[in-house]
Amino acid sequence: MSGLLDLLNSDMGRQMINGVSQQTGQPEDKTADVLSMALPVLMGAMKKNAATPEGASGLMNALSNKHDGSILNDLGGLFGGGVDRSVMDDGAGILGHLLGQKQPNVENALSSQSGLDAGTISQILKVAAPILMGVVGQQTRQNNVSDSNGLTGLLGSMLGGQPQRNQSLIESLIDADGDGSVLDDVADMVLGANKKKSGLGGLLGGLFGRRR
Repeated sequence: MSGLLDLLNSDMGRQMINGVSQQTGQPEDKTADVLSMALPVLMGAMKKNAATPEGASGLMNALSNKHDGSILNDLGGLFGGGVDRSVMDDGAGILGHLLGQKQPNVENALSSQSGLDAGTISQILKVAAPILMGVVGQQTRQNNVSDSNGLTGLLGSMLGGQPQRNQSLIESLIDADGDGSVLDDVADMVLGANKKKSGLGGLLGGLFGRRR
């Protein structure tokens, strides 16, 4: 599935990077760097949540209603004058649901990798999460996805393989406290069957390669 690839490799994708950059006051290359690492982790966590009937039902409900893709229709309006507090609050809720108690681990790892402080990372993720949900919601409608199998298949196709940089990041998040967290499964998904530098990871590696 190329929905997310198309978004990130388009004018809309660059608009998203520019808007998040302006929202947080960070350079575009740094913002893009964070997004290139964070989006696969968030999507992987989403795929893991969708693997259970309860998780899939909750996600399908969210994608069918609040996160149906309409947020993508006017990103200029979304970022114009600063992102609305309701969008930021929505992003915070999405992150809490996907990452749970591991959210600080993810933010700290992204901070370490990018050089931005964890507070800035948190702001970037809060803006990006609703947009990512919108992309998935749009693809769900366009592909008539209506059950957990279809949803996990869609997310897996959108996730694709990961470049070495993302592999290293996800490895750093693997179950540091031995609690069998969702990130173990995300890491297994990303590092296990998808070694090729293709799909989302390949595109992100080229589009958002480090520019020092």
